[in-house]
Amino acid sequence: MKVCVIGTGYVGLVTGAVFADLGNDVICVDNNKEKVEKLKKGIMPIYEPGLEEMVRHNYEDKRISFTGDLGDAVRKSDVIFIAVGTPPAADGSTDLSFVEAVAKEIAAHIDKYKIIVNKSTVPPGTGEFVRNVIEKNKRHQVDFDVVSNPEFLKEGSAIRDSYNPDRVVIGAPSQNIAMALVELYAPLEAPMLITDVASAEMIKYASNAFLATKISFINAVANICERIGADVGLVAKGMGSDKRIGKEFLMAGLGYGGSCFPKDTLSLIHTSQKFGEDFHILHSVVKTNEERTPRFISRIKETIGSVKGKKFGVLGLAFKPDTDDMRDAKSVEVINELHKEGAKFAVYDPISMDNAKSMIPKDVEYMENASEVAKGADALIIMTEWKEFQGLNLEEIKAAMKRPLILDVRNIYTLDRMERLGFEYVSIGRRPLVSKN
Repeated sequence: MKVCVIGTGYVGLVTGAVFADLGNDVICVDNNKEKVEKLKKGIMPIYEPGLEEMVRHNYEDKRISFTGDLGDAVRKSDVIFIAVGTPPAADGSTDLSFVEAVAKEIAAHIDKYKIIVNKSTVPPGTGEFVRNVIEKNKRHQVDFDVVSNPEFLKEGSAIRDSYNPDRVVIGAPSQNIAMALVELYAPLEAPMLITDVASAEMIKYASNAFLATKISFINAVANICERIGADVGLVAKGMGSDKRIGKEFLMAGLGYGGSCFPKDTLSLIHTSQKFGEDFHILHSVVKTNEERTPRFISRIKETIGSVKGKKFGVLGLAFKPDTDDMRDAKSVEVINELHKEGAKFAVYDPISMDNAKSMIPKDVEYMENASEVAKGADALIIMTEWKEFQGLNLEEIKAAMKRPLILDVRNIYTLDRMERLGFEYVSIGRRPLVSKN
């Protein structure tokens, strides 16, 4: 099938690469000329395990191409995916200006029947919005249909998720129109859910908001665990063993971040208010999430006293492992807040340090490994659970530190081990340890 994907961000590039790998003829479009030229050379704009190799071999086999010429790509394709950014506006609503601009360009070049697919995360009603924009601006009297096909990829495992989806949701005006996308996804042999357009749009928002709710819930539970001396890890394990609940997204920490959960929860709240409903639960979810970082910073000060002149080593900057995504990363909040009070920082992340430089103070030192970060540190903060941090030589780390204090927001070490090694250890939803040395 001839496929056009407009936008080579996270969703667009992964989508285009996977469709090409499934044997389709894919044209990826982006209005950033520098980005297009780099993609032609195999240079990825994002880090995602397996993506670079997939793009390279499909580009060499001429199943995927990159261009800035949207008109030519539209004319050559049967199915056109819109995968541009939908950032949050100041009031929490979704900014659809990029979607609208693309719809106008499609309208200018559509010359025969096409299926237009909203792949971007958009609020209910966007399908009708896109249809109206194209209808109003099209230059030729041709038919087209607008379909919703939300993505459910997790950064760090997007390729695996693409090949093994829990479900493929296709929101279409009719069963016949949906069948074109069913054919496109058929090689995956995945469960297909065919709905109307509005329901497909709502499924995406409802799914992300529910997962955000699970995260805020376990963080609220963690607060109680700290008070009563319980272990939130064990509590989450006991909860997650119930099939009705499930173990996913029950990891206590500083709350949800990244490109999806923060903006999607706010957008769903805005959408509900727009239609005269008030999503009370989601207001609490957002409030709980906003309280996580200030609470952790208070715990740092309770443990270390004044942070002025203190040196903190930070391990991990990205909002989660196996990605270089710094959007709504909690590391940025923690570093910037403590830096205002005179703290000094040495940091290390395997992938995301370049992306972090524009978001944290200029005097932050960037190191090449965890051992360098630990040298002379008054405290070590673990922000991201990269696998390499779980296998550190902690005796070596302790010897390098000025004070053997670890503040771990991802709970990657057991209390028994840290107590045996003589660390002061403050984690989330567990009792703090005080060094006996």
